[in-house]
Amino acid sequence: MQIEKVWGEYKLGLKGFIHSKIANPTDAEDLLQEVLIKTFQNLHKINSQESIKSWIFQVANNAIIDHYRRNGKYTNEMLDEKLIFTEESEDAQKELSKCIEPFIRELPKETCELLTAIDLDGESQKAYAEAKGIKYTTLKSRVKKGREELRALFENCCTMSLDKDGNIIDFEEKPKSCNVCK
Repeated sequence: MQIEKVWGEYKLGLKGFIHSKIANPTDAEDLLQEVLIKTFQNLHKINSQESIKSWIFQVANNAIIDHYRRNGKYTNEMLDEKLIFTEESEDAQKELSKCIEPFIRELPKETCELLTAIDLDGESQKAYAEAKGIKYTTLKSRVKKGREELRALFENCCTMSLDKDGNIIDFEEKPKSCNVCK
């Protein structure tokens, strides 16, 4: 198991998890780095690929608890507030990702085709612009506008909490306001 692969797979989820438990963004980023170091130092001890996720999130959870202990803010009541990571804890971005394709299909046809090619199929914007005979700068503007339209659809259905970098860390469905991805 390579640290780059493991970190690439779990970094966003860990970041969201840590930011949801630590109010100060600088402290949260420090804890994320601490988890990276501990992962690097101990990854070789993990025997099974299947146990990596729960292990790495437990490392993050322990780092959060240690942070609160260092600052004199840790109490047993924090366990009742679900500070502990469980397997059921899902990364909000991954949970919302299952809705991306249905939401994209709700956009106008040209925007749908554009975002499907760029964001779902992974085609580069330059290659798409060349294939369609569109100026690259024009395409970039269309992608930006399409993503804004997509975000508006999401915001119609969900209230999203973002970290300081604009990453989704949590969301809540608005009651009876959306049927796109159900």
